Amino acid sequence: MLFQVIDKKNKCPEIFYDGKILKFENHDELTRTWSYTSHLKKAKIECANLYCGGKTPDEVCPDHIRQEWTEVSKKMKSFLKSFIAAKISLDEFCMFNMIPEKFLLEFFHVKNKITDHVLETYQKPDNYDFLYNLNRVLTSISDKRLNIDEKALENLFETYGAHRKLSRLSESGNRVVYNLFGTKTGRLTTRPNSFPILTLKSNYKELILPNNDWLLELDFNSAELRTLLSLAGHKQPEEDIHLWNKENIFKDETLSRQEAKTKIFAWLYNSTSQMPEAEKIYDRKKIKNEYFDGSIVKTLFDREIQADNHHSLNYIIQSTTADLLLKQMIKIHDFLKDKKSYVAFCVHDSIVIDLSIEDRSSLEELVSLFADTDLGKFKVNASVGDNYGDLRKLNV
Repeated sequence: MLFQVIDKKNKCPEIFYDGKILKFENHDELTRTWSYTSHLKKAKIECANLYCGGKTPDEVCPDHIRQEWTEVSKKMKSFLKSFIAAKISLDEFCMFNMIPEKFLLEFFHVKNKITDHVLETYQKPDNYDFLYNLNRVLTSISDKRLNIDEKALENLFETYGAHRKLSRLSESGNRVVYNLFGTKTGRLTTRPNSFPILTLKSNYKELILPNNDWLLELDFNSAELRTLLSLAGHKQPEEDIHLWNKENIFKDETLSRQEAKTKIFAWLYNSTSQMPEAEKIYDRKKIKNEYFDGSIVKTLFDREIQADNHHSLNYIIQSTTADLLLKQMIKIHDFLKDKKSYVAFCVHDSIVIDLSIEDRSSLEELVSLFADTDLGKFKVNASVGDNYGDLRKLNV
């Protein structure tokens, strides 16, 4: 049942299974491996890296095979370094064709031992199915290259010189590679080799062009406040939530939207701040009592986080909101499975779809699907444009 994919690239179909290297096929007996790759279309794969919270084989290797793993992993790193030194692109060639088969058999035999150790000794996470599906979507995102306006990038280099952030853009391979376990709350981070989509400056966003026809951004209206409102047992308002707060909490017509927003957030994330009108609706005490036991936060989506009293509410809100957004992204990804459009990336409370003109009839359904969450129907802001830096609001 144990197997390992030799090379994660779709064009490289070889796997290690039963002591041999074989062409990959979706056999039912292939059920346990180290991590998900896009070769794996079936939904019943047990991935060891999800059991151990994203730790590396180095970190979880048992003592009795530590020496074996150290030797083979050191040799594997030497092979990879030699390819880089020889300027051989690892994107263009399959590892099976570049590394001696005898060594691959040895390397993956030891990796199988580590995989088996993790699956037998670590407890399966309560939210494993969610983590597996999310990993599936994030892998799909990293498999696709962003369409970067190379001419505009050259102009930025001429304007700003070889700035470190610009260099990172050009060295990323135009791929967004997320780290599923980068934060304790579940908010995504990106790997060091990724296109820095989460920290991209506003004046660089125009570099991102669609591979299809448009970029469509779906963004929740004040996602964290809406999460809190639902956890407190209230129905979602259809209008902008800051205007709703202005009318239902502050009851002050002279208050601007921005002032209402500033006041509610100043109260929300300051545990000592008192605002009885807000507490009556956004019942912080009730929510903490339900999801925090004094040392562990366990969210609605079965994510467990060690916390103290001071940070507990923040973790409840941020983690629940992060997982809610990611669950919606999975739904959108699966909806687009047989279409030309696809999820290009996500940024905090929004997802961006690389939209084909042939799928424009699905716009209303995409917005509705994204809005329809486990916590009620969230208001969604939709924007569209021919580059990520110039998106215009879309009324759907």
